[in-house]
Amino acid sequence: MRINSKIKNMKNKILHVCKYYSPDEGGIETVAKYLAEGLKEFENVVVCFSTDGRSHIDIVNGIEVHRIAPLFKAFSQDVSVSYMFRLKRIIRQVKPDVINIHCPNPFVYPIVMLLAPKGCKIVMLWHADILAKGIVYKLIKPFETMALNRADRVFATSPLYIHPSSPIYKFRDKIDILPNGMIEDNLRLRDGDQEKVEEIRKRYGNRNLILFVGRHISYKGIDYLIKADQYIKSDCRILIAGRGPQTKYLKSLVHTDRIIFLGKVSDDDLRCYYYAADVFGFASINKAEAFGVALIEAMYCNCVPVTFHIEGSGVNWVSQNGVTGEEVPLYDVKAYAHAVDKILTDDELKNRYIGNARKRVVENFTDTISVETANRLFKKLLGL
Repeated sequence: MRINSKIKNMKNKILHVCKYYSPDEGGIETVAKYLAEGLKEFENVVVCFSTDGRSHIDIVNGIEVHRIAPLFKAFSQDVSVSYMFRLKRIIRQVKPDVINIHCPNPFVYPIVMLLAPKGCKIVMLWHADILAKGIVYKLIKPFETMALNRADRVFATSPLYIHPSSPIYKFRDKIDILPNGMIEDNLRLRDGDQEKVEEIRKRYGNRNLILFVGRHISYKGIDYLIKADQYIKSDCRILIAGRGPQTKYLKSLVHTDRIIFLGKVSDDDLRCYYYAADVFGFASINKAEAFGVALIEAMYCNCVPVTFHIEGSGVNWVSQNGVTGEEVPLYDVKAYAHAVDKILTDDELKNRYIGNARKRVVENFTDTISVETANRLFKKLLGL
């Protein structure tokens, strides 16, 4: 009787398969972290690639994280010849009830499908499509399709991503919506923050501030934000936080003192920059930006977004045109600049957007809400 009771009280196990994991930074990494830490009704284990060149196991806020060293990178995808061997051993040790793959991560698809134990459920948390074209995608597509066929459920981050242009569209009968969330506790103002916010504003002459936050990669559209600067009439400064492979190129485009590169910004400072800024320059240009964790962070912190319209992306579901911010035609830098000026010159409009944006995030896009939704979906999948 005691044995049955013990079995009954054992937690089901979720193995989260990610590209990277905290303390590595990024939107997907943020989501993976709060899910692994927040799904407390389950035992959570993470497997990911390491970024320090060695394979090892560590504990991050109580979560066991297996980091596998990649041998090389091809088309932005880490590749490891030891991945199958190591994952097989991890699965044997963990005995997961669910394997949750954070996508895209095409290298792991065939390996997970081959090694998943009988009876183990597979979920593909679809953060974004793979936008590679030509021979690259032709090589990937069969494995992607195989994985989607095998998966028990696909979790899309927004309803707009269930679009005919996406490979998940034909599997829509097994799709659930699991919106991303921002970690609310990280963005609440703390003692001393208001003084930091005022100091940031004074540093730039109390001018209007337009903020970008994110990796410096092509789909983020930072070059379009830079191009829009020449058409913005308001007295302002454009602050570009973060870094990445395009940083040097982006700096070469700048021929004005209105654009300042901040480099890597700590979490504590970033929170204050969000609150100090007036407009969030979210200039992403394609579906690789499927949702936008930085977008909801900015909206929560009273920083009004200006976005491009991206067909089939969740960006324009997260921030609603004319309700929480401004949306303009894709690549139209003059319209983008006009939208920025519209917000900066109309306090009533700006304050309405601020109120609506924060309300939308608090009601839909916090880590707590996302975890509650994920908990319900995983329990339903396992018949609990």
